[in-house]
Amino acid sequence: MHGPVQAAWLLVALCAGTGAYCLLRMRSRIEEQRRTAGGEALMGFGMAVMAVPAAVLAPPRWAWLVYAAVFGAAALHTVWAARTNPHHLHHLVGAFAMVYMSVAMATAPCAHAGHGGAGVPLLTGALLLYFAGYVLWSGARLAPRAVSAPAGGTAVLAWADRSEVALACRLSMGIGMVAMLLTL
Repeated sequence: MHGPVQAAWLLVALCAGTGAYCLLRMRSRIEEQRRTAGGEALMGFGMAVMAVPAAVLAPPRWAWLVYAAVFGAAALHTVWAARTNPHHLHHLVGAFAMVYMSVAMATAPCAHAGHGGAGVPLLTGALLLYFAGYVLWSGARLAPRAVSAPAGGTAVLAWADRSEVALACRLSMGIGMVAMLLTL
């Protein structure tokens, strides 16, 4: 992606950190959380690699096509998972956005270096609206609320099972996706 180098490195750090936490969430005792954490880790690390400034890493055209194929396969896997859990529809939109950005970079590789736009403005705008709405919705869900203590004492959750931290990771990936789409 193009834009200020410092912002790109911050986006790389945010996405890589999110991907690393998602890998930790794969150790959860909750099966559904383990399943979604793998896809979210792929998304976080994929976004981190895509956000590396072009001055440091300017991948050849075939690398963007491989990237599109990887996220296309992730999208197909997500279609299968969305049959049982509608939350996976968000993952499908995210995988589609990654395929879209990869194809846009493959067709206009100079856009990665900051020499012009890539992508279809209408589709980019629709994805921007979706992810901006998702960020607002996720942020509102993180607002503190009254919590009652479980009967019999306090329950200690492992870091991998903390739903609010998982939501914060999804929020940060949504913010990263908005930033990447803005620079497309």
